Amino acid sequence: MSDVRQAAGSVGDGPHGAHPELEVNHVTVVEKGPLKKAISGATMGNLMEWYDFGIYGYLAATMTKVFQPETTDQTTGMIITYAVFAVSFLARPFGGIFFGPLGDKIGRQKTLAITMIAMSLGTGLIGLLPSFATAGWWAFAALIVLKMVQGFSTGGEYSGATTFVAEYSPDKKRGYLASFLDTGSYLGFAIGAAVVAALSFGVGDDAMLDWGWRVPFLLAIPFGLLALWFRMKIEESPTFESTQAANAAAEKHDEIDESQTQLGLIGIVKHHWRPLLIAMALVGATNTAGYSLTSYMPGYLESNHDYTTLGAATATIPALIALSLAVPFVGKLSDSIGRKPVYWIAIISTLVFTYPAYLMMENKSLVWLSMLMLAFSVTFYVAMSASTLPALFPTASRFGGMALSYNIAVSLFGGTAPTISESLVKLTGSKASPALYTMFFAVLGGIALIGMKESARRPLPGSMPTVGSEEEAKELVETQHDNPDLDHDELPFHAHDVAKAEADGEDLGDGKRLAGV
Repeated sequence: MSDVRQAAGSVGDGPHGAHPELEVNHVTVVEKGPLKKAISGATMGNLMEWYDFGIYGYLAATMTKVFQPETTDQTTGMIITYAVFAVSFLARPFGGIFFGPLGDKIGRQKTLAITMIAMSLGTGLIGLLPSFATAGWWAFAALIVLKMVQGFSTGGEYSGATTFVAEYSPDKKRGYLASFLDTGSYLGFAIGAAVVAALSFGVGDDAMLDWGWRVPFLLAIPFGLLALWFRMKIEESPTFESTQAANAAAEKHDEIDESQTQLGLIGIVKHHWRPLLIAMALVGATNTAGYSLTSYMPGYLESNHDYTTLGAATATIPALIALSLAVPFVGKLSDSIGRKPVYWIAIISTLVFTYPAYLMMENKSLVWLSMLMLAFSVTFYVAMSASTLPALFPTASRFGGMALSYNIAVSLFGGTAPTISESLVKLTGSKASPALYTMFFAVLGGIALIGMKESARRPLPGSMPTVGSEEEAKELVETQHDNPDLDHDELPFHAHDVAKAEADGEDLGDGKRLAGV
């Protein structure tokens, strides 16, 4: 890693008892250049991912007409269309199971390049499919296959991107820097909405039904190539590289706990079941709110409140842009007051604002305000995800833990949100019933939050502290015993000291005399 290094210093036992002193050589220093490349590359990929998923939601009513028989009634057709959307999410856990351990083995950067290529192709090929009128149910089946390809590749995308950015970010700025990922996510939704709205306005409803719907999907290929170009310019996560080296050396000498090594699926569940459950609950709360605003809302407005495709798409754009711009500020706030207080704002605002927002949609003059009310809670949710969720797992199995928990939760609860929400409308006859689904998961998220440990400003589990300059590293060492965010008992001194000693050619026999041994 050319611009990412371990700051120079000495190793030694400290005067404060059992644990060793934190020395400057323990601290990972990340230069600004590689950090900016990492953030921009991961953000561009995330933007592309949610553009891909967003356009399907914004074209839901059109896709219903293109890929289903004309005899299908509108409500049933929309439920089927949303079910296809949910099918793509059912493939995500399998993608997570595949890409998560792969990312822990070969690295974050290489894995994210693979997922970017597969995701762009899966989305772009949808634009080349024949319609139901041309190929019948074969067209519908092909749509399902490509949505599953899209979902499988995405299974490694968000979990990998959050892991990558969280590991690259200095501890004190992780909330702020990692939040740019979700700025990219919701800008991707906004760009998708803008593309659909512009096409609908420019070519009209008939042309959109005939050929216009293909354009947003086909654009995924050049957009994906652009995102891939950004990703290929970034270096591997410094935290991943240093931890891999440390764990390899410590494992060689039988000096590392099993839970801190790279684990497979069974090992992750065995050692990290508690953070898995916490992550799944928080992801469920975040994504039922998030997908209700993005993927579900355009179709909901069309099928339940008689909006046009153009009207439904434009109704959500201001809220999505406001959300995207606000996310970094909320991320920065979390670095100051903590992740948990910000999550509580998201949960409480969901319980307070969601039901009234759905009631207000009956009045088209208030739809802008109702979208902003929904976006308020989503902003506080999503600004936390990229910094909080990776901090639940140790570095050696972080990608795998993130991929497993995130993709299971998002497939079961997020991807099914449009289908379940529209089914609730049909079953209950209440157009506000989808609000209850979102509110239920907010309650579950609150229960999980009670058991979650605060992670703001603290080193990631299984890693030594990360800072943005050598000056910060020296200051951290000098103030270590007055720093409430630094717990020496949780820092992997021994693994890193074993790696350093081995790299320096020191004897590692029975007479080991390293810090903490």
